Amino acid sequence: MNQSTVCVPKARELPEGFVYLDELIEDCIIDAKYAGTDNFMGRPADGYEQPLVVASREVAEGCVKAADILRKQGYLLKVYDAYRPQRAVDDFCRWGEDIKDQRRKPIQYPKIEKHRMFDDGYIARKSTHTRGCSVDLTIVDMNTHQELDMGSIFDYMDPRSWPDSPEVTEEQRKNRYILRDAMIASGFVPFEYEWWHFAVSPEPYPDTYFDFPIR
Repeated sequence: MNQSTVCVPKARELPEGFVYLDELIEDCIIDAKYAGTDNFMGRPADGYEQPLVVASREVAEGCVKAADILRKQGYLLKVYDAYRPQRAVDDFCRWGEDIKDQRRKPIQYPKIEKHRMFDDGYIARKSTHTRGCSVDLTIVDMNTHQELDMGSIFDYMDPRSWPDSPEVTEEQRKNRYILRDAMIASGFVPFEYEWWHFAVSPEPYPDTYFDFPIR
């Protein structure tokens, strides 16, 4: 069995095989959630030093294909996250263990208790994002740049965020499937618990957890 490794390249360099997503998709909208405060922690995560989205080339090329499909339908990609440093995942885990910090509970996880985050699968100690194979995103109207109504916000920790949740309207589910269909057609596999999360298949780095910061 292969051993997992952690790669930390030199400062201010992207390792070979990684790119800034907006350099390949110039009209995509970057909303790097973990570089700011609009996320489940309410603060920037470790390793996000700039509001940029870095992706493995395989994820980026798949997103280029999806963007081409969606552009013909009048939509643009809005990307929340792709590559995620291991130090950010470790930061998520520390946050999950700090039961006193509940500042974002009304917004991101109103129906679950924070101490259940790990057991319920909302926080993982190892992430496909860190292996460079996943991306979190939505779509916006090309003319207005308004996000389509998906029935829940990004990182809403609740069954309502499941792609086929019965709690959303027909229109909201239709919007989710516009994104889903484009991503599947572009080589991605959807995640059954998050409408915004997709992983490229096959994985480019299945045994490597990267930890270079986003600068």
